[in-house]
Amino acid sequence: MDFGVALPQTGIHASPEAIVQAAQTAERLGYRTVWVLERLLRPLHPRGAGGAPGRLMPEAYAVAYDPIETLTYVAARTDRIRLGTSILVAPFHVPVLLAKRLATLDRFSGGRVVAGLGLGWAEEEFDTAGVAARGRGARLPEFIAAMRAAWGPDPVRFEGRHYRIPESQINPKPVQPGGPRVIIAAREPAAVERAARIGDGLNAIPADWAEFERIVAGFRAAARTAGRDPGALPVIVRTNTTVTETPAREPRGPLTGSQQQVVEDLRRLERLGVAEVFFDMNRFGLAVDGQFRILERLRDALRGG
Repeated sequence: MDFGVALPQTGIHASPEAIVQAAQTAERLGYRTVWVLERLLRPLHPRGAGGAPGRLMPEAYAVAYDPIETLTYVAARTDRIRLGTSILVAPFHVPVLLAKRLATLDRFSGGRVVAGLGLGWAEEEFDTAGVAARGRGARLPEFIAAMRAAWGPDPVRFEGRHYRIPESQINPKPVQPGGPRVIIAAREPAAVERAARIGDGLNAIPADWAEFERIVAGFRAAARTAGRDPGALPVIVRTNTTVTETPAREPRGPLTGSQQQVVEDLRRLERLGVAEVFFDMNRFGLAVDGQFRILERLRDALRGG
């Protein structure tokens, strides 16, 4: 199982210098991927279900550097490490425009892009983007198909219900044949089944072990049903947690608590066949050096036992 890390593009330590420091440190230490997220805004009066007052997003999201520009900056300062999005909110984008931006980044980076996509959840962001949240899941397969068409050979032509591309030349093409791998964030059964049909992998956040194991099993079963090889579709875990000095009381959430508890959870992920796990600790106010001290202790403990 590989390790990745979320770049400090959010939170109190977010800066160009910290972002480059984290990316270069991760590359030097042999991490698999550096990851960024997409956040349009942090609403100060969020709406919850039924329009009732909702819970504030983490304060770290008051600052959120743009994901693709951040990875482009990092691409120029690194050589090998993969550049991943976890996630870009597909409904906020035009397929051809996003395909061109990702292809450009893939060119600048020598073929290192991992395109993580999801559907978003914050009502205020959909309002701000001027797009409807309703029906976004049904549009995702066509969105991805249009992107892949743009990454394919010229002339490009695509005819769908929601997206159309007239016969055109669309360049640059990605370095990676067919374009970057498209990793889809999913949790609900229908979304997991869709990810297995149209994605190149699954991006999941384990909030509960029983649920997470059902998600992984459902993803692999749906891939087999679709005639695909589950072994070729990696499961990548994102966790927005850190390690505490003292053990957490049971029951506890996955990848929470002391170093020993988190290492036990990482071994459990390995047994489940998870390909990569990455931590986003930026909401905890940890500087880059502090994050890597925690991560290196976890990696050392995992290798040692």
